[in-house]
Amino acid sequence: MGSPKASQLRLGDGVYVPTLAFFTPEDEVDASATEKHIIKLLESGVAGIVVHGSNGECAHLSPSERTTIIRVARDTIFHEGSGTRVPLVAGCGAQSTRETTELCEDAGKAGATHALVLPPSYYGGLLPDDLVIQHYYAVADKSPIPLLVYNFPGAAAGRDLSSDTILSIAKHPNVVGVKLTCGNTGKLARIAADCPEGFWVGGGSADFILQGHAVGANGTISGLANLCPKACVRIAELAEEGNWKEARQLQAKVAKADWTAIKTGFVGV
Repeated sequence: MGSPKASQLRLGDGVYVPTLAFFTPEDEVDASATEKHIIKLLESGVAGIVVHGSNGECAHLSPSERTTIIRVARDTIFHEGSGTRVPLVAGCGAQSTRETTELCEDAGKAGATHALVLPPSYYGGLLPDDLVIQHYYAVADKSPIPLLVYNFPGAAAGRDLSSDTILSIAKHPNVVGVKLTCGNTGKLARIAADCPEGFWVGGGSADFILQGHAVGANGTISGLANLCPKACVRIAELAEEGNWKEARQLQAKVAKADWTAIKTGFVGV
C-alpha cells in the first residue's frame, strides 16, 4: 500500500508558491512567462513550487495544458540547479477516484514530485467522511507520487474536512501532508500535534503564516507569495529565529496585502 518512495519525498519546511497559469494572447500556455516567474520565485528562497492549484486555474486546464505546465516547471527547476531540493507539487483533484488517480499518474510522468488533492465535492454533504477517506486511500494506493490533502471549502462546495478526517487520511504512508486553506489554526494545531512523523502541515494563505508557525505548522502554500515571496519567506525565518516582534510587524503588512489581493480575485494577483 502506497509508494515506496513516499518516505524519501517528505516535504521540507518553508514557503511553497501556487504559481499562476500564464497564457499567450493566442490562449496557449506561455512557457517563457512561466519559466521567468518560477526563476524569480526560486531566487527568492521559496521551498517549493505548486502548479495547478486554485491560483493556477486548475479547473480550466486541459490535460495537455496540465502536462505542458508541469514539464516547463520541472525543466526550469532543474536548469536552475534546484532539482534535487525543490519539490514540484501538482494539483490533481477531481470528482471521481479514477480521474483523480489518472491525474496523479499523468503528473508523475510529467515530472511532478507530489500531488495536491481536493476531496470530491459535487454532491457536497451527501458524501460521508468515511467515503472521503476511502477515496484518498484508493488514490494513494495507486498514485506514483505522494499526496497532500487539500482542504479548501471555497473550492469544494463548502466541504470542510475535520481534523479527525484528515488525521485518518494521514495514516496512509503515501499521504505526506495537508494544505489548510480553511484558515482554521485550531485544526492546524490538532493535526500538527497528532499527525505521523514527517507529515507536512501548512496553511493555505499568507495572512496566517506566523500564527501557523506558532502552533506547529511546517510552512505555507500561499498565493500572495507570487507577488511578495521574500516577505513571506522572511516571516517564517523570523519566527524560527524567535524574533516575534519583527515577525508580527511583517505579518501584519502581509495580511493587509493578502486581503487586498483576495478582494480583487485572480485579476488582482
